Amino acid sequence: MPERVDLPGHAEHEIAQQRLAAIVESSDDAIISKDLNGVVVSWNHAAERLFGYSAEEMIGQSILTLIPDARHDEEALILGRIRRGDRVEHFETIRRRKDGSLFDISLTVSPIRRADGTVIGASKIARDITDRRRIEAQLARQARSLAQLNRVAAVVSKDLDLERIVQSVTDIATELSGARFGAFFYNKLDADGESYLLFSLSGAPREAFERFGMPRNTDLFDPTFRGEGVVRSPDIREDPRYGRNSPHYGMPEGHLPVVSYLAVPVVSSSGDVHGGLFFGHDEPAMFGDDIETLVLYIAAQAAVAMDNARLHEAARNEIAQRRRAEEALELSLAELRHRVKNSLAMVQAIASQTFLNAPVDERHAFEARVRALSEAHDLLTEKNWGIVSVAEMIERALHLFVKLHPGRISLEGPDMDFPASKALLVAMVLHELATNAVKYGALSNDTGRVTVDWEERGDADASRLILFWTETGGPAVTEPSRRGFGSRMVERALRGQRGDAEIIFDPVGVRCTIQLPA
Repeated sequence: MPERVDLPGHAEHEIAQQRLAAIVESSDDAIISKDLNGVVVSWNHAAERLFGYSAEEMIGQSILTLIPDARHDEEALILGRIRRGDRVEHFETIRRRKDGSLFDISLTVSPIRRADGTVIGASKIARDITDRRRIEAQLARQARSLAQLNRVAAVVSKDLDLERIVQSVTDIATELSGARFGAFFYNKLDADGESYLLFSLSGAPREAFERFGMPRNTDLFDPTFRGEGVVRSPDIREDPRYGRNSPHYGMPEGHLPVVSYLAVPVVSSSGDVHGGLFFGHDEPAMFGDDIETLVLYIAAQAAVAMDNARLHEAARNEIAQRRRAEEALELSLAELRHRVKNSLAMVQAIASQTFLNAPVDERHAFEARVRALSEAHDLLTEKNWGIVSVAEMIERALHLFVKLHPGRISLEGPDMDFPASKALLVAMVLHELATNAVKYGALSNDTGRVTVDWEERGDADASRLILFWTETGGPAVTEPSRRGFGSRMVERALRGQRGDAEIIFDPVGVRCTIQLPA
């Protein structure tokens, strides 16, 4: 083991002092000592780097040399606490370098005592926190920007009124950019789809712009209205594009003073230019990169909101046009219904005169066909000659027969859509079958029954209505020796609509299968 060497007390103290001095000199933090009057007693190399003064320049000088005049009272407070024996930790403030520049600093000040505990001075550790403060300030700006952008998104996304959107965007963007005034020149479509230019304004009275008219596609404005990109100038008067166009060749007399200038296009997702946001300030260099980024985001949000507002307005116009068209169609159908009713009444009156000497059965059969035609026509006009319900169509066609023969006609099938152009034909076919059932078939006695079933076959592109007419319980059926007018009408009409009908005269009862494209 190495032999221990005992040193005299003063030698140990001297070595300790040397070590302490070495630590102080090699520290990256500025370490300064001062007496209770604030006079500098020691000054390390880090203090020289931080403040710019050498030890020779500062030792013996007042510490107030480093403190801005407005903060001299801080030193009195610090010395007061030191005299009481208190320690000052992480005191963040501002100090001054030799070149006069100010910077952020963090101070820790501790009392220096004699062996008997009496406070004789203070040791101060100073650390430059400029970088930390810059990062904190940047984070704070980003947090504010995020909050502001969220505010923009919340405001513009909840509204579908174009005028309110553009005014909100102009007010918010003017406020956040720090501009003296802001304007949003934007395109609006009239009822005929023609575009015209409007503007909203913030930070200045409307008459400040109105007397100068709308901006034209000058060298300065053209890039914005074309959506080519941002135009930003610390002093627009120095921009080579400024003052090149007649009649003013620069700012018109009486115009709001503009030095700093920022213009950002508002472009739809489709590439169409909605307009442009314009900002001005009467001092130079007021719009930096962060402001430009902020306004670009606001412009993007505005474009989305304007797209939505215009889609909403287009939808409203389309709904209004449809409503007007539907009202006109309803009037036309009412007029058509009235005229058809009059025509059928005239046909029935003429037929009554013509068939005056004809057999009663023939006259009644003709009148029944006219009534069936009228009933079917009512259904079609109620449905605007578009799509009708198969179930409703069959019920309307057989309504009178069901009423006259309660409990003897059953109807069953799905409620499917059917073209109105073919519904009239099916109604007439059913009327013919029901009329024949009353005259000769299942409804000609008190016990017969008629069953009408239908179904839909095929897919959506080739759907067909299949309808089954089945009579039971009536007189024995024999095939007629000749085909009547009704049968011939049914077959010809169905063939004209690419349909088909098969009538079987089964002794048990007539059966008919009808097929039509749906």
